[in-house]
Amino acid sequence: MTRTIKYLLLMLITIVVGTYLFITYCSECGAAVTSTEPTTQKEIIKAPSATSYPFAIDGNGFAYNTNDNYNFNISSHDILMPLSAELTQGVSGLQSHLESNGSNVIKVTGYYTSEEENNTAFPNLGLARANSIKNDLASKGFSTAQINTQGKLMDEMIPKDGTYWGAASFGLEEKSVDAEDDLKALYEKINANPLILYFDTAEASINLDAEQRQKIADISRYLDKVSDAKTSVVGHTDATGQASTNMRLGQDRAEFAKNYLMQNGIAADKIIATSKGQTQPIATNATEEGRVKNRRTVITLK
Repeated sequence: MTRTIKYLLLMLITIVVGTYLFITYCSECGAAVTSTEPTTQKEIIKAPSATSYPFAIDGNGFAYNTNDNYNFNISSHDILMPLSAELTQGVSGLQSHLESNGSNVIKVTGYYTSEEENNTAFPNLGLARANSIKNDLASKGFSTAQINTQGKLMDEMIPKDGTYWGAASFGLEEKSVDAEDDLKALYEKINANPLILYFDTAEASINLDAEQRQKIADISRYLDKVSDAKTSVVGHTDATGQASTNMRLGQDRAEFAKNYLMQNGIAADKIIATSKGQTQPIATNATEEGRVKNRRTVITLK
């Protein structure tokens, strides 16, 4: 009986020690056991990577590629300066190519997203950005007659730290054979239906609708393509107050409109601002409705 009890105790001790060693040292076995238990993992959402479009041209006898490009802050058409040395080198080479190939034009496409605010005078922020690039190229000696601009919606464009990197693309193309006819038609279109800005009494502020923005884009395009072209900005008033005061008020409105055009990339020497005061009403000054129509600034081509 004593031998049997000892035997049972020995078996019990062996089982206890074996279980302890199994739990303590058999980590792989423990992992295998726990891996069979159901687990719940949260979905990991990664932020999309910022986009960066290069300055790349390859065609019509010119090729250059650099990861650098023209950059813009969100909802802005102002180029972030300074430009990189690599981009400056590419722009310089492009200028030399265009000077040697007068039939070539550079097409500048500015990108924008639908989430951005367009606070410019142009129909969309992409066109405003392309126009800013055009002005930078012109400051470096490019002929604006060899630059075409357009805007393109690019909702896949993703900013980094509030900046869109490379918010433009470039391409070389031949001048349109109908370019002169197109410009003549544009001139007639602008002057047949001029841009008219209306002002409140004794105020000078500008708020453009979509049609007016397109008219400014058309005027800018014509001035770029025709070297001696000018735009005429004429301020008008109603007959309230003294004629001399209204003449000055009309000039103030014309100058205000001129500054607005300059802020949106039209050169000062392309703009002639004058006043007609109250001398050329288009409606009666006896009613408020008529006076509103007379308080205007008319922008045409000369």
